[in-house]
Amino acid sequence: MQNEHTYYSVRMRAAKGDSHKNGGKHISGGEMIATFNELESSIAELVEKGLTHSRGKPDFMNIQFERIEESVEHVAPLAVHTNPVPSMSDGQATARSLLKDAGVHPNVINMSYQVLSQISELRGAVLIDVHTGQRLDDPTKNGVRVSRMDWPWNNFESWAKTYHLPQNNRMKEALVLATKVVHHPATTAELCWSDDPDYITGYVANKNLGYQRITQLKEIGDEKGCRIFYVDQTKLKNLDAYINYLTTQPVFIQWERDEVISDESRSNASTTAN
Repeated sequence: MQNEHTYYSVRMRAAKGDSHKNGGKHISGGEMIATFNELESSIAELVEKGLTHSRGKPDFMNIQFERIEESVEHVAPLAVHTNPVPSMSDGQATARSLLKDAGVHPNVINMSYQVLSQISELRGAVLIDVHTGQRLDDPTKNGVRVSRMDWPWNNFESWAKTYHLPQNNRMKEALVLATKVVHHPATTAELCWSDDPDYITGYVANKNLGYQRITQLKEIGDEKGCRIFYVDQTKLKNLDAYINYLTTQPVFIQWERDEVISDESRSNASTTAN
């Protein structure tokens, strides 16, 4: 009998036209951590996500799972804040201001946007040196994909109810990834907006600023997404170790109720997030 504390990493990637490695258009992806008894339902949930995405109907899908041998790290979720903006230009200005507050120099921000403009389709995160603005990851791989992360639904649901936030997978998945990424001491900040043409909200994440939602970072119908990690290499032994953390270290987001029962904490959570 499988031990209920034995975990599996479950991953899905869907594409149209061909597989990702053969140049197919990326449609959807997903990550979950499951026990053996949860594998079937987890796979079904990811298949449903891949088949119903607004980027189109896939004709290629890869589902895989593997047992996790490493110990799972438990990390508290970032605090959520929302920045309402009337337009994409206001949203981008807000993002740049938040990145500056997080410790990213405006020149580095400009350089990272220039790097982004030269990428036709991004399938993971671009790693930018926070001191020089230079790209650190291999450009032939179209970004580094963060993997092996999840948030048990019951715990997420309790957190969302306490903060009066929507209880949906989009919120859960985005906050899981952002929390894992900025938990690493070498991550200065993350900038992200979705490749979903119907979803224009994005965020800036930082240890001190938390998860800063910005209600518009692109125009409706735009299928180009963004994910940039600003990395402080002075806090790294080597870049490979950082990428290994992003891709292989298992992380569960775990909210403890005692962390939030204060008026100040409650005011930090937005009632409009989704």
